[in-house]
Amino acid sequence: MSHSPLIPESKLPALGTTIFTQMSALAQQHNAINLSQGFPDFDGPRFLQERLAFHVSQGANQYAPMTGVQPLREAIAEKTEALYGHKPDANTDITVTAGATEALYAAITALVRPGDEVICFDPSYDSYAPAVTLSGGILKRISLQPPHFRVDWQAFAALLSDKTRLVILNTPHNPSATVWRKSDFAALWQAIGQHDVYVLSDEVYEHICFDEQGHASVLAHPQLRERAISVSSFGKTFHMTGWKVGYCVAPAAISAELRKVHQYLTFAVNTPAQLAIADMLRAEPEHYRELPEFYRARRDRFVEALADSRFEILPCEGTYFLLVDYSAISDLDDVSFCQWLTKEVGVAAIPLSVFCADAFPHKLIRLCFAKQEATLDAAAERLRKV
Repeated sequence: MSHSPLIPESKLPALGTTIFTQMSALAQQHNAINLSQGFPDFDGPRFLQERLAFHVSQGANQYAPMTGVQPLREAIAEKTEALYGHKPDANTDITVTAGATEALYAAITALVRPGDEVICFDPSYDSYAPAVTLSGGILKRISLQPPHFRVDWQAFAALLSDKTRLVILNTPHNPSATVWRKSDFAALWQAIGQHDVYVLSDEVYEHICFDEQGHASVLAHPQLRERAISVSSFGKTFHMTGWKVGYCVAPAAISAELRKVHQYLTFAVNTPAQLAIADMLRAEPEHYRELPEFYRARRDRFVEALADSRFEILPCEGTYFLLVDYSAISDLDDVSFCQWLTKEVGVAAIPLSVFCADAFPHKLIRLCFAKQEATLDAAAERLRKV
């Protein structure tokens, strides 16, 4: 008697391979310049690499404490105070995670229960929705409209209900390259202050903010930070995305719940990398302080190189992404246009519609400028010929 193989019923039936994987594969296949996935094509600081080798050679190769090594948590507390005027408790409020993705997943899993409503802003990063779904939550999305992608606070207030449990925001915002200002956090507090609603603030691009006021963090808002989890990424800050080290800052009671998930998700994060990053934060704080200028120069060079192309360039206030409108070039939808661009022009980009649940009729694509100048120049040369 033959048994047919057991095929599990999917918890995420709508999910296939991500567009990032698809576009990177297509770029490789057609030998295109890959401006799709958000990672640098240059290396991180030499000092950081040397400190990693040092700690490995010194035998720091066993499990780190579940919450993160003490020197790193203390360095994060000092950095947070210097930047945002709030010093979290290194022991109770800071948890080192396996990249920001794990922090986001642990935060959502810790806070969201079946039937809870979660509000996010579309276009939104692709890891939020699956985590909400797996926790049994119901995602309510607010569409942000180009070119400025500002939040309509009346629409937001209208979405709030007795079931609203969590608001997920992202600033500087991937993929729109816009940033929240202090006034946005004030408006958020005004809307949710009287409700029992938590905030998850994805701030992985905090050091790649070009706004004159600098990065507005949820941690700088005295009331919101009492009910918020802020998520950061050393991969973004130090050009080392493959190290997968991030962290979150949250009040003790929220951190305690998040750590219960983190403990059984990854338990602890790479020990020598944590110690190397702690050394880096203490010895070379100018690295992250100078990051806005570092990326602004790349952005400006790329924008200038595209100035006489047929693409319309949208404002870029933060992140290492640039949005361009291709309405003057093609009637194709954005997914088809990105495929065409990769195959025929030799530049891979990401369509914006993949970040949205509802139809996104705009002709916008996202280009990553976290690349060497020669890479950006070569890509711009190809894009100018379109």
